[in-house]
Order: sequence, then C-alpha cells, then structure tokens
Amino acid sequence: MKKRVVILTGAGISAESGLRTFRGNDGMWEHENIEDVCTPGALRRDPKRVKDFYNFLRKGLPAHKPNAAHLALVELENRLGDEFLLVTQNVDDLHERAGSKRVLHMHGDLMKLRCMSDASHEFSFTGEETLETKCPFCGGKTRPDIVFFEEVPLYMEEIQDALRECEEFVYIGTSSVVYPAAGFKSFAKRFGAKVTCLNLEIPSYDPDTDVFIQGKATEVVPEWVKNFK
Repeated sequence: MKKRVVILTGAGISAESGLRTFRGNDGMWEHENIEDVCTPGALRRDPKRVKDFYNFLRKGLPAHKPNAAHLALVELENRLGDEFLLVTQNVDDLHERAGSKRVLHMHGDLMKLRCMSDASHEFSFTGEETLETKCPFCGGKTRPDIVFFEEVPLYMEEIQDALRECEEFVYIGTSSVVYPAAGFKSFAKRFGAKVTCLNLEIPSYDPDTDVFIQGKATEVVPEWVKNFK
C-alpha cells in the first residue's frame, strides 16, 4: 500500500540551482525595498516598477536548471502517484521543469499572470508584462501571480486537506519558522503524520519534527527518496 506524503519545499532547494533567495545576503530584495515591489500598495502606486521587477526575475529563470533534489522528488511522485502532493514556497518553475506534476505554488508562480478583475483568471506567461498586458479571458488588467505581503497564500484549503490525510509530512530546504507554512508540521502531526525535516540547518529543538536529516538538498534528498518506504 502506498503511503500518503505531503512535501513542502523552500528556498534552500532552489538555491542549489543558483537561484538567489528572497532573504539573506545577495537576496532578491537586496537592491529593492519589499514595500516597493511586493505589497498591494506598491502595485497601486507604481505598477510598472512592480511588473518590471518580476519581469527581471522571470527572464532569468531559464539560466537555472533543476538539480538532483528536484529530480529525486519527481522519482518519488512517479512511485506514489495520487498519494503524493508537492507544496512549494518557491515561485520558480524548477519543480515543473524537472517533471513534477502535482505541485501547488502557495506563494504564486513567476511563470503565470493573474487577472485583477477576476482572480480565478490565471494563465501561463513567459514574456514581459507591461501596463498594456490584458487578461486573455476577459480583457482585464493583469498582475504577477505572486502572493504579496499582506495577502493570503494560495491553495490553503487544499493544503490543509492534504495535511489532514497524509501519513508523512516532509519539509525540505526551509527552516519552517515563517507562518502559515510553519504551522504545517504541527497540523499534520496532530492528525497522526510522521514529520521529517531535510535541511542545511537543523534546529536545536523542535517537538513537532520526528526525524532530522542535515545536509545539502542535492545530497540528502536523493538518498532519502532512495530509502523511502
């Protein structure tokens, strides 16, 4: 019988493909204030600046390739099928380019735009968004499909349902201290799931996590998948 598994990935898995994280030294916001490019107010005040920032990030994605950790998760998905769900905090498309199919981008997706008139209208987009870009469904104005500060992450109901039913919750490349994602491990554990952490840095104490595996994602994730039962 296949085990139901929910995986959460964070910036650490993309960093090993050379993508800068949003936070930290040499982060994506090192030369931009969060308030200028990642809030609803910024989009109202200066939509061109906001769109140009995400255009820049989108344009740079093809230079970065999926790594061994991304590929290992594809292998696990192929083994588990519908019993597998991948939730990512990352806005890049490395999981999809590796071959992952069951992916939820809780913080949005750089490779999509969203209609400002109808949030259910979202569509794939690979070019440069301008002030003249229109929604192909209704002709409304568009915005990056990115969850800004002050906004609620996407797919929360689906994620909670999956966490409630899973037998193991695994978080990879994230310290899992920023909410709401930080609450996933305790929520899953409350419903009986085993909780596993694969990360470069391991906390000294975490009552919600059963297994800690320390190391680079490209090294520990393939090994963990290989031994997964």
